[in-house]
Amino acid sequence: MSSSSFNAYRNTNTNRSNNSDESGSNDLKHSIRESRWIQPEQWKLPEVEQKFEKGAIEFNEVHAMLQQLGIKVERFELNKILDTHDKNKDRKLSKDEFEELYLKLRAEKDPGSTWNKTVKPIAGGAVDQYKTRRLHEISEDDSSPSTVEKLQETSGPYHSVLVEERVWTANWVNQLLADDAHLNLRANPIDTQDPQGLYKRCQDGILLCKLINIAVPKTIDERAINLNLNKQDIFRQSENLELAINSARGIGCKVVNIHPENISKAVPHLVMGLLWQIIRIQLTHEINLKHVPGLVLLLRDGETAEDLLKLSPEELLLRWVNYQLQRSQYKGKPVSNFSNDIKNSEAYTYLLNVIAPANTKPALTLNPLNENDLQQRAELMLKESDKIKARAHITPDDVVKGNPRLNFAFVANLFNTYPALDLPTEQILLPDVVIEETREEKTYRNFINSLGFEPHVNYLYSDLCDGLIILQLYDIIRPNTVDWSKIYKTFNAIKERFQKLNNCNFAVTYAKEPLYFKVTGIGGSDILEGNKTLTLGLVWQIMRAYTLSILQKLAKSTTPIADKDIINWANEKLKSANKHTFLNSFQDSALSDSMLICDLIDAIKPGSIQYNLLKTSGTSEAKMDNALYAISIARKIGARIYALPEDIVETKQKMLLTVFACLMASDLLVMKN
Repeated sequence: MSSSSFNAYRNTNTNRSNNSDESGSNDLKHSIRESRWIQPEQWKLPEVEQKFEKGAIEFNEVHAMLQQLGIKVERFELNKILDTHDKNKDRKLSKDEFEELYLKLRAEKDPGSTWNKTVKPIAGGAVDQYKTRRLHEISEDDSSPSTVEKLQETSGPYHSVLVEERVWTANWVNQLLADDAHLNLRANPIDTQDPQGLYKRCQDGILLCKLINIAVPKTIDERAINLNLNKQDIFRQSENLELAINSARGIGCKVVNIHPENISKAVPHLVMGLLWQIIRIQLTHEINLKHVPGLVLLLRDGETAEDLLKLSPEELLLRWVNYQLQRSQYKGKPVSNFSNDIKNSEAYTYLLNVIAPANTKPALTLNPLNENDLQQRAELMLKESDKIKARAHITPDDVVKGNPRLNFAFVANLFNTYPALDLPTEQILLPDVVIEETREEKTYRNFINSLGFEPHVNYLYSDLCDGLIILQLYDIIRPNTVDWSKIYKTFNAIKERFQKLNNCNFAVTYAKEPLYFKVTGIGGSDILEGNKTLTLGLVWQIMRAYTLSILQKLAKSTTPIADKDIINWANEKLKSANKHTFLNSFQDSALSDSMLICDLIDAIKPGSIQYNLLKTSGTSEAKMDNALYAISIARKIGARIYALPEDIVETKQKMLLTVFACLMASDLLVMKN
């Protein structure tokens, strides 16, 4: 069975009937991307079909099925929700009832699900609607402008972007980058009334690069950005866009099939999709134990600090909201989403009161709750948030309509501004407590997420433990590796451990052959139980194999690319460009100053390195500056680098291999085009 079997289960965008009498969930479908619907092929999969062969599934089977469809929901939340969808009150869900539940949770739990292609706009929301050309699937090794243009000739569907989301994004960007000297947004802000205003400002790539640096500081060396451009300078604009896209990939944004041409042509849904991913990272970058140790106050019985790393930002923020509400006089139900549960502004009103600094003048009140009209109440609540300068450009409409994306942003901003999680002295974290990912873990997680897998990976060890993402990675590296008929894609609550172990055992089996990884000492149970050392070792080999598989395709080689092939290519390239540096190995400590890497980049694209900007003092600071510059210029010429400056300065052999492999791929692509 080919890899398409798994893709049909999770990511297919197959056309589906929109007859209004199909089921009660049909209205919800119009606000959900088609790729997020449960597809006909999915219903026919044996493990799904068997569950519904009697017409319905038991409540205790729902949680596992939802998880494998990308819906993360706590069991206690689900138990409260199930009763409302059990129309027959028999503690079972029919297919129609299950699909209605799935679509409801998809809209609430996954803000991204309401973007991209839509059949109708979300009820009550104004949209910018436009015709776009279909950009078909483009292989990872072929992103030339000519290929993109050729593939865009086919006419495609209508796409739509919610006006309120475009307006909010423009306002947020105006605020974040107001003081940037090159963008001049304070004097000349993005016009929120112009449907194309936001997209036009992104066309030269400068705004995107600056925004990425706000989201994750020091991702891009600003010396690599082409500034002071004019509209006719298409080539230098395209370089900026290449830099922005590859840098976004490096921080974990899904950029599959987003190319400089899409942004330079101001394709709204693609630009908005990229902007939101960057902004989401900016909003959540410091929601962690390192920056807010008080997050340990959100732990439940039996949990450790490391368990917080397993939660998505949405889940973490929902815990925070409910923790703060418990400290107030709030009597409503726990908040389980950023849509329906906040529409009446009650939770927000209490939340604002409990997190506001005690010395706030004028003091916050609960007066909004005296207003019965929800629109007016939302406005009064937002005026309360104005007292602590935390409105974050959200409108009463956004609250009352329960826009999940904008309400998530509102709450994230509240947390970042007023976390109100002061730790008692006796709860100060011990030095050996895991409070954040290691650099290696974050790099691998960003690599996986940039490929667009679902569900999103928050923490390697917990999110890879069922084997499914690992197996999907295998199928990208070597198509048709996995026989999906032998793999469990949904799990029975009673047999869950056995089924996940089955998947993990296959992950080890396929790693041995046909992928020929070094997996001595690794068993399926090690992946299932999240053995850190062994899981990292496997994921590194996956990343290496993925990079080398792209090289092999570009080189049109019948044999795998070896380390020595990359070293030989690098030295031949350096020699042909009359460079005097020489690569001995990926362990060579001389690589730490980035001089050789810069020479190689300049050999691939002459004139790309400004040598007067490189520092020769040999200090750690000078080496870091050079490494950041080298990575930025490499990304600017098309190299898809995930390594960090520290990896170069510390001469980390594994990551340096990927740097040189990505540069080789970039060179081969230049020659191909």
